[in-house]
Amino acid sequence: MSTEPRLAEVAEPEPAEQAAPGTDQAVKETLEDYTLRFAPRSYRRWTPMVVATTALGGIAYMADFSIGAGIGLAHGTGNALLAIAVAAVVIFVTGFPLAYYGARYNIDLDLITRGSGFGYFGSVLTSVIFASFTFIFFALEGSIMAQGLKLGLGLPLWLGYLVSTLMVIPLVIYGMTALSKLQVWTTPIWLLLMVGPLVYLVATDPGTVDRFLAYAGTDGDGGINTASVLLGAGVCLSLIAQIGEQIDYLRFMPPKTEANKRSWWTAVVMAGPGWVVLGALKQAIGVFLAVYIIAEVGASAAPEPIQQFKGAFDAMMPSWLVVPLAVVLVVISQIKINVTNAYSGSLAWTNSFTRVTRRYPGRMVFVLVNLGFALALMEADMFSFLNGILGFYSNCAIAWVVTVATDIGINKYVLKLSPHAPEFRRGMLYAVNPVGVVSFVAASGLSIALYFHALGDTLQPYSPVAAAVIAFVLTPLMAVVTKGRYYLRRTDDGIAEPLLDEDGNPSAVTYECHVCRQQFERPDVAACRTHDAVVCSLCLSTDKVGDHVLPAGV
Repeated sequence: MSTEPRLAEVAEPEPAEQAAPGTDQAVKETLEDYTLRFAPRSYRRWTPMVVATTALGGIAYMADFSIGAGIGLAHGTGNALLAIAVAAVVIFVTGFPLAYYGARYNIDLDLITRGSGFGYFGSVLTSVIFASFTFIFFALEGSIMAQGLKLGLGLPLWLGYLVSTLMVIPLVIYGMTALSKLQVWTTPIWLLLMVGPLVYLVATDPGTVDRFLAYAGTDGDGGINTASVLLGAGVCLSLIAQIGEQIDYLRFMPPKTEANKRSWWTAVVMAGPGWVVLGALKQAIGVFLAVYIIAEVGASAAPEPIQQFKGAFDAMMPSWLVVPLAVVLVVISQIKINVTNAYSGSLAWTNSFTRVTRRYPGRMVFVLVNLGFALALMEADMFSFLNGILGFYSNCAIAWVVTVATDIGINKYVLKLSPHAPEFRRGMLYAVNPVGVVSFVAASGLSIALYFHALGDTLQPYSPVAAAVIAFVLTPLMAVVTKGRYYLRRTDDGIAEPLLDEDGNPSAVTYECHVCRQQFERPDVAACRTHDAVVCSLCLSTDKVGDHVLPAGV
């Protein structure tokens, strides 16, 4: 992306209207790329395809190869490919409404979740789920990089884990400005190193395809088995929360107009739910390379991407070049995804902490917290029990994403019980909305019980199906039972200017926040309770005594 315009420094509030502790720091820090808040039109200067290209650069992670290899080795190629396809369909269908909503209204998944069934504090639950996604996958990618550093440089794994964690800190400090540039210039190198070996092996040794298709796995006879497919799909569905990181980019889409609607929709579909197409292809490639490695080296190394690509490179180039190129591929992939994991995770933790405590400690605190969790998982050798972690986690992620997607697709557009326009501001929402919270807790709780064999071994593989079905059924049912009364605490935010313009895009009219003295666009402000003025969403979040928060009412 091109370099973004920078806003002026924030002025100190007047003595009579001092902001809550941390507010001034929060405003300054979040103006880098509008973290924790609505992304204004004045900031969104890129074309739809530039946003899409940058968003797709963030899915260069190597975990897909490990996930595909693990499923293929356990259940065989046929079951693995079906599992990958089933998960991809679910991820695409549920990701579509979320991507559209984020791109159309320029808000991230946490802000979407608040107004789509969970409430102002209720969505803290899902912020923790998303933060967990980021540090679990950071740990997975960091483990893969450590394997590469051990092979290439002889570093012990514990030191490789530490290096892979510390090296992202300088990159993640600068937010999306730095991340977007990193993704663009590394993507061509990554694509060449990933695709080249596969094309070479298929072209020079067609027998690799036959061995791949015939592989039976260690847990079966190679036949298609429903339980195997569902168990594999459950592991793949742990990636369903990736749509949150895609929306972190899609929220910078330009307004949708008649002139750009074709490119706008193409970009949203491609970089939103469309990310899973490339993800599924990488998982299938992971199965292919694992089967190839088994024939060439042995089964023990097959799940490790560094060994997969080392074996593939070894067939097509001089031996002295093999290990360096394999290590370069792994390091580039790890950096591309883990700066995004660290960044997005820090936002999720910060958002939750700020809402609960009404204090902003600085995003870097939670960058370190997120990295600490990830490092602990790596040092505990989470790679060795990867499928177990992902299978358990997927139940929570599915319940969350399906609940929000159903609220948008069914409750907003079909039943019309959920407000059509997004809402995320404190004072406008109830603290907790039972529609989303009850649906999420029930779906995740029951599916986790199934996963841990609470209802018998026969039903255990169906835990991801249960999470999706329960969330899909309960979300509209709860909206009907509650008659939609817990979505909005009040319908009038005290400002006469419409929230949306004539094209249905968020209004670009600006107002000055009474607390931080900064200009913000219409969707990011609300009237002040005690003054004839407006207050921005972040200053409302950090208002400890509620002086500025509108009362319940109209």
